[in-house]
Amino acid sequence: MNATPAIDLPADRPLLTDGGMGEALALRGIREPGSPFWSGRALVARPDAVEALHREFIRAGADLIVTNTYGVVRAFMRDIGIEDRFEELNLKAAELAAGAREAEGRDVLVAGSLPPLSDSYRPDEVEPEDRLLELYAEQAAILAPHVDLFVAETLTTVAETRAAATAAAATGRPVWVSWSLHETRDGRLKGGATVAEAAASVADRPVGAFLANCCSPEAVTRALPALLALGRPTGGYANTFHPIDPGQKDVSHRGDLDADAYAGHAADWIAGGARIVGGCCGALPGHIARMRATIDEGCHRRSGRPFGP
Repeated sequence: MNATPAIDLPADRPLLTDGGMGEALALRGIREPGSPFWSGRALVARPDAVEALHREFIRAGADLIVTNTYGVVRAFMRDIGIEDRFEELNLKAAELAAGAREAEGRDVLVAGSLPPLSDSYRPDEVEPEDRLLELYAEQAAILAPHVDLFVAETLTTVAETRAAATAAAATGRPVWVSWSLHETRDGRLKGGATVAEAAASVADRPVGAFLANCCSPEAVTRALPALLALGRPTGGYANTFHPIDPGQKDVSHRGDLDADAYAGHAADWIAGGARIVGGCCGALPGHIARMRATIDEGCHRRSGRPFGP
């Protein structure tokens, strides 16, 4: 496989991603009740709100924003009768992210989200790898001309990891892989594989970073040594939910992860060697702004010394 260009990360500080689009849009009353297409509803009903939220994250200090394609999945759209709009809505999501970047006048990165193709946190529902590869290849090909890189995120199995990384790399865009970690089995995906096993499955793919997302901040902290051992830039962007593992249905927000508390966890990741940090579900522009302040304060204290362990 041909080499894929890498994303140049800041040398003196971590790169800061945005927060969770879906939860933030839901707080604005935009949702698809009872459907995993939930965050995609805004692309149909309120595209202006999607672009406005991207802009809020950019103003908060994010170096990278992620396309609102997490719920843009054929199976989810089929269930509500709009599968024929799959290409249109992927392109709309990319257009809105690019429009926000242009409107804010900051040279932020736009990452194309390659999401789970079945319900989140359900490794038992993941389709066979050949089918995953076909679906990821379709979505990646649509998004590739309009994004700077891909992040295959909230993955819970080795099959998803291989399929998403292979499809994304075939476009020639840089590829990051991010796993949703098990909450009680440290350093493992929700499907049971260790991060080392999942990374080994794409050893011949040009993955530029291995991350953890959409799990608790504590799960990211506990897994950080295993992630660092993979030898690629790493980090995390956690959610603000109570811990969720396979088979659990209660998705509810914690009361102890306001912007200051969340930034404290991110500071621990940075101290441990994380080079990419941000927020997932429940991390709002205020969380990202506080993280930006934490990062900037750390840069000031280091007084120009190189970043990293």
